[in-house]
Amino acid sequence: MKSLEIHLAARPTGWPTAETFRPVEVEVPAPGPGQVLVRNLVMSLDPAMRGRMNDAKSYVPPFQLDQPLSGGAVGEVVESASADFAPGDVVLHWLGWRQYALLDAKAARKIDPTLAPPSAYLGVLGMPGLTAYVGIIDIAEMKPGETVFVSGAAGAVGSLAGQIAKLRGAGRVIGSAGSAAKVKHLTEDLGFDAAFNYKDGPTRPQLKRLAPDGIDVYFDNVGGEQLEASIAALNRFGRVAVCGAISQYNESEPVGPRNLALIITKRLTLRGFIVLDHADRQAAFVEEVGGWLREGKVKFEETVVDGLENAPDAFLGLLRGENLGKMLVKIAS
Repeated sequence: MKSLEIHLAARPTGWPTAETFRPVEVEVPAPGPGQVLVRNLVMSLDPAMRGRMNDAKSYVPPFQLDQPLSGGAVGEVVESASADFAPGDVVLHWLGWRQYALLDAKAARKIDPTLAPPSAYLGVLGMPGLTAYVGIIDIAEMKPGETVFVSGAAGAVGSLAGQIAKLRGAGRVIGSAGSAAKVKHLTEDLGFDAAFNYKDGPTRPQLKRLAPDGIDVYFDNVGGEQLEASIAALNRFGRVAVCGAISQYNESEPVGPRNLALIITKRLTLRGFIVLDHADRQAAFVEEVGGWLREGKVKFEETVVDGLENAPDAFLGLLRGENLGKMLVKIAS
């Protein structure tokens, strides 16, 4: 069986380009004992994939040159040599960026597409949702009545982090995004109390205007200038959940905050986290967020690009902030 895959053709310096990727057609063997062959339906694109394009040690291995990229995907089992799966089962796994995935059965998790669309298991009910949940509740330890600022708030993680904060009793939730339409979406659709377009000018005065009494929690998806502004705006004993730094991923010389001394004088806590360390929170997350989803209290958006061959352009669009909510690639119906 033939399968299209997207390989890493070159390690980018700065921003990836079309030449970073290479489409390759390969022959996929039949599954061996304990394996399944999955026809991918939809795959996830995540900012963290940019870091894996560098040949650097991190919490997950880097992508290898001339090998397919990988990431979250949902697909349908077409052949099974495992007693745990049958053809027709819909599964979640980590071998995206290809039409067909041959994987060990233990690396797949069966999902119920009647409870939610398959794509939801890559977003609101998947890793982005758990990231937002853990970040607000466990890392930032948000308390009812506090003021919360979320950067990258129109993305898959940020949009959920803000909603979870509101549902958990935040007194005020402020978001930043990269267009007037996204700002409107945050306040009119997602229930944020206020939002601003970071492209309209420096973050510090915009945040000061919307949070004149300061902020207590900052959920950081972007790093850089917005992190610096947030350190300035945080009240004493404020907390930062450091989730991402997308503003820095493509910079050859990243710029960090210049006011780190305020961490001392304000007694701030800045804590980085990786969602993979928090699998023990999966059951609580699904119960609480799944309940809100059924009740219509949580909303989510998806930006869906059709065709695996268009995944590289979709990924570049993600890095440019062209997505609203979760960025996905539809591979098959």
